[in-house]
Amino acid sequence: KLRPASFCKDSCYLPPLRYPAVCPIKSSTVAEEYQYIIHGGKNPNNELSDKLYILNIASKVNKKFTFRCIEKELVGEIPEARYGHTVNVVHSQGKKMIVIIGGRSYMAPGQRTTENWNRVVDCMPLIFLVDPEFGCCTSYVVPELQNGFSFHVSLTRNDTIYIIGGHSIETNTRPPNLCKIKIDLPIGSPAVNCCVLSGGISVSSAILTQVKENEFVIVGGYHSDNQKRLVCNTINLDDNKIEIVEREVP
Repeated sequence: KLRPASFCKDSCYLPPLRYPAVCPIKSSTVAEEYQYIIHGGKNPNNELSDKLYILNIASKVNKKFTFRCIEKELVGEIPEARYGHTVNVVHSQGKKMIVIIGGRSYMAPGQRTTENWNRVVDCMPLIFLVDPEFGCCTSYVVPELQNGFSFHVSLTRNDTIYIIGGHSIETNTRPPNLCKIKIDLPIGSPAVNCCVLSGGISVSSAILTQVKENEFVIVGGYHSDNQKRLVCNTINLDDNKIEIVEREVP
């Protein structure tokens, strides 16, 4: 049964967004148990958002939830407005960092003409780190990511993010990407390292969910523009090793 949700008075406005990047913030404290990050997406006017929101449950009374939404002010190398990307939170050495990867954006204003005004392109293959406390953004170039991609899936374990699949609008392909991005957060500047692994799958616009501590499931998505993906996969993580296998379709 669906129930109406309300926002507390000190919340900011959260617009209805299509294709934003969403992820939970895992925390050991009860006060931060239910927190989600929402970044980017398309608003009802088909404009792209570059805003980052933090959503949490302000109160729960008799199964009625009241939410609080806060817009986080970003400074530094702010990611351009985009959609079809992913956002994750990594934990390293007692610190955490928001990571934004991939996605699609409109062509730069100087490149637009009447014919291609609404044309979208893959964002540059940069990795953005965002400090969740101060909103400071820093971009990183990694040689292993040569092309932009969007509508991929991603999963996080501690200080490591795995990027799977995705769609390249430039080549209209869904290469079987599998990238491992490790982010160290020592005192001082973060260290971002990426390596390309074998054993990836070709998929875009799929749903990924965690079913056990080290087990994830990929459902749905597309093989091509007109072919939906009818297989499911289990992802097993063990000692920083990743294995993707087909599983029985529900």
